[in-house]
This record gives sequence, structure tokens and C-alpha cells, in this order.
Amino acid sequence: MLDNASARAFWARIIDPIADLLIKLKVTPDAVTILGAGLSVLTAFIFIPSGHLLSGAIILGIWSLSDLLDGTMARRLGTSSKWGAFLDSTLDRVVDASLLIAIALYFHRQHQRNDLVIVATVIALAAGQIISYIRARAEALGVDAKVGIAERAERMLIIWGSLIVTGLGFNILPMAIYLLAVISGVTVVQRVLHVRKQLA
Repeated sequence: MLDNASARAFWARIIDPIADLLIKLKVTPDAVTILGAGLSVLTAFIFIPSGHLLSGAIILGIWSLSDLLDGTMARRLGTSSKWGAFLDSTLDRVVDASLLIAIALYFHRQHQRNDLVIVATVIALAAGQIISYIRARAEALGVDAKVGIAERAERMLIIWGSLIVTGLGFNILPMAIYLLAVISGVTVVQRVLHVRKQLA
């Protein structure tokens, strides 16, 4: 989305004034990163297991703007660093895991509990972490692993969109989780094969 110039301009009109205000208040980009991640985790565990999917998804969408805000602040301050990128990436993994754990708890609490969809949620969680690990390990070996049908943006869009739609009364969340488990598994295989090809 942010590769589009008009989209970047739209979000800049919203994010830039907030970034400037926080800079004046002496708030650091790292603080915004940590706060955004913490609030996202808290929101996931409060709203999703209790069945408040629509409210939870909307609030999570708001907190996700911290990913844009901290980067904007760092650029304006001239403090963009490898540490900031590392912190942001690490906390993204924490948020992703928390969201899927919260969804597994939601399925566990259903009156007609479906253990298969809970297993699929766990598979999606594990595969998502492996996808990230493969890229990090590949880059440490001097190759890239930026391939696959389900990178983080696509996975998060599936989760967030299915929470919204299910919260509106159309129960697509189980099917979305099955889809997520499958495409995440496929992405793991794609990345492994891609790295093997480069290292062979």
C-alpha cells in the first residue's frame, strides 16, 4: 500500500503532525515502538478471546499506525539505526504471535469448539515465526529470502480482514485461519528452496 505515491501522501498528512508533536514532547521513536507493540498485545488478549472481534480489530488497526509513526520520527530526528530496525522487527514478531494466541483462545472458548481450527492456528503461528527466521538466517549467510506467497503484510491482512468481517456477523475466521496455515506452510517451503538454490 505504501509503495503507492498517493497512499504515502495520504498517510503523511496524518502521521507527520503527530510525529512532530511527539518529537516536541521529547518522546523517542523507540518508546513509540514499544508502546505500540504493548498496546497491540494488550488489545489482542482483552478483546479477541472474549469475542469482541470487530472492536479489537479496529483498535489493533489504530495501534498498527505506530509502525509508521516511529519510522517517521526516526527519519525526522536523523536517528534511524540498525537497533531501531531490530527492535521494530522483534516486537512485530511478538505482536504476531500474541494475535494468533488470542485467536486460538477465542476458538477454545467457543461452545462448539473445533479443535482442528485451533491446530491450524498453532500451525499458522509456528510457520509465521519460521518464515521470519529463514529470512534472518539467510541474510546472515549472505543470501536473501524475500520470497513467498505469504509475507508478513499478507498474513496480517488476512487476519485483520477476517476479524473485521467475522465481527460484522459473517463467520469467515475459521476458513481464514485454514488458509493462513496453508499459505504460511507453502511460504516456508518456498523460502527454504530459494535459499538452497542460492547456496548450492
